[in-house]
Amino acid sequence: MGLGRTDIWQTGLLHRSMPDILRAGTLVDTPVTWLPDPGPFRFIADHFGIWHEDRLYLFAEAYDYRVKVGRIDVFILDRTLNVTAHAPVLVEPWHLSYPVILRDRDGSFLMMPESGKSGMQRLYRATDFPYRWKEVEGCAFPGPMIDASPLFHDGRWWLFHTPWHELERPRVDTLHVAWADSLTGPWHPHPGNPVRRDIHGARPGGTPVVMDDGTIVLPTQDCARTYGGAITPLVITTLTTRDFAAHPLPPLSAPAAWRPATDGLHTLSAAGPVTLVDAKHTSRSVIRRAGVDIHRMARELTRRTLRY
Repeated sequence: MGLGRTDIWQTGLLHRSMPDILRAGTLVDTPVTWLPDPGPFRFIADHFGIWHEDRLYLFAEAYDYRVKVGRIDVFILDRTLNVTAHAPVLVEPWHLSYPVILRDRDGSFLMMPESGKSGMQRLYRATDFPYRWKEVEGCAFPGPMIDASPLFHDGRWWLFHTPWHELERPRVDTLHVAWADSLTGPWHPHPGNPVRRDIHGARPGGTPVVMDDGTIVLPTQDCARTYGGAITPLVITTLTTRDFAAHPLPPLSAPAAWRPATDGLHTLSAAGPVTLVDAKHTSRSVIRRAGVDIHRMARELTRRTLRY
């Protein structure tokens, strides 16, 4: 049996704001608090956070290689970044990840997770924050999307994304933009789409932020060497319904002090005074590979037994 190659992500909270990190251009020497290890064959990644009533609510993809369908979990942290509660909050028959969390104008909470395997992009509203969510009906998103990252700027919503069909390519390397007056749409594709094609920095990888000088910085993924190899901050200097201009900054990579999680970095998201990040190590363990294969065989045997 050969060695299995498995990406294991771990989520950390950097003790600096995202604008400060972008200005520094490095993650070296930045204090970090890591979420607890979820256990064998599992990881926590694609995190987004929001502060509410002196608590940080961190939403993330919870993935188990034995099930291969991601769900959304919430971690509740106090001001000292200690986890006080953890629970699954959104489970669907299809894979969920990248749970962007927002506040609507009426103060309610919205979540926009990646849901492309369902054939469409979906939006959810909290009915009992943070544990219960209901899908918002009547949304008009521009088709299923990868890592859709919204931003309210200059009086309208902007949506940075990669079309779902790009997963058919050997590498995801395009950035598309859409705009709308309401988060629920209708959305208008930018006439310049794809506005960027670059394997080193096009697929979104976190929260777009507006800097002090008015420029927008969108974290993007450098997937040239490996999936989620590093974060390339993309500085957007022109963003209108007709024009788009941007240039990349030097990539941010996982510092050596994070070993063994130094094989990749693929989400950087803002949460007030802290910044959320995930880093990976690539396991080549024959034991891990065997465990996943045995679980898969057991599931198939169960299906066959129920069939007859």
